[in-house]
Amino acid sequence: MDGYALAGGQTHGRPRYAPRMTTVSKARSLWLVTVAYIIATAVAAAWLAWGPRTGQLWLDTLIADVLATLVVFVFSRAYRNSSFYDAYWSVVPPLLLFYWWSQAAPAVDVLRCSLLAIVVVLWAIRLTANWVYAFPGLHHEDWRYPMFKQRAGRWEILADLSAIHLIPTLQVFLAMVPAYVAVTRPGPGLVWLSWVGFAVGLAAVALEFVADLQMHRFVAERRAGAAMDRGLWSWSRHPNYFGEFSFWVAVALFGIAAAPGDWWWLLLGAVAMLAMLVGASIPMMEERSLQRRPSYQDVVDRVSRFVPRPPRKAKV
Repeated sequence: MDGYALAGGQTHGRPRYAPRMTTVSKARSLWLVTVAYIIATAVAAAWLAWGPRTGQLWLDTLIADVLATLVVFVFSRAYRNSSFYDAYWSVVPPLLLFYWWSQAAPAVDVLRCSLLAIVVVLWAIRLTANWVYAFPGLHHEDWRYPMFKQRAGRWEILADLSAIHLIPTLQVFLAMVPAYVAVTRPGPGLVWLSWVGFAVGLAAVALEFVADLQMHRFVAERRAGAAMDRGLWSWSRHPNYFGEFSFWVAVALFGIAAAPGDWWWLLLGAVAMLAMLVGASIPMMEERSLQRRPSYQDVVDRVSRFVPRPPRKAKV
């Protein structure tokens, strides 16, 4: 991603939203982000320890999650870089999972909880490590964020708070609700479905890992204007997104294994993730790729948009 590739909205040759940034080393940037997350986690933990109780464990943790997000938002505004939030997506789910598990009744199924914990931890490690590897420092900001702020004009602070911070937090929390059910509902439930969720989750993490590895190699070797169509990327234009969706399906399966009768609403989080990926993230990435790399149109013509499948033959 290219930081400040602002699209349109310019006045007198300058973007209406143009944050000033100085180059910050990667090591210092990672340290600052880590400090922000430690403080955010401490605020959330303090709320859970001493804040007023709602009587609902899920609601207490949702409030704590939002408070932690607000701490990250303060850092984003202080350093004028909303990419402070980027790793929050993968850091918080394991914290939620283990807190919920610690508060669960003794009769909760240890096997189901353990399998789910393995999948979530592996997913979090992979995604966070990939972010650390690709993150150049706080002189860089995800190219979509300035675009959101620019379009919001004088309301850019609200766009920053809602679209970049709070909405993703709420979306991840919704997708984690099946995990809440899985680690708090007593009894073994559908043991076979827990194993299916485990297999799907491991496959999803592996798919994302391989897709990211192939993309990093392509970026390191590519020629100007070249478009990625190798390996997994020859079967899907966004295999990493397909893997991400598959992971959240796996989380939903664990919840359904614990409460089969609630399957219809336990899938809502995965469906919301699919809507975000297919309805927002992918179209934005596709439009940008077509603008920057005309050869990407050939990839669009041959390669599946989302679900992996063998590529079509190139048009003669």
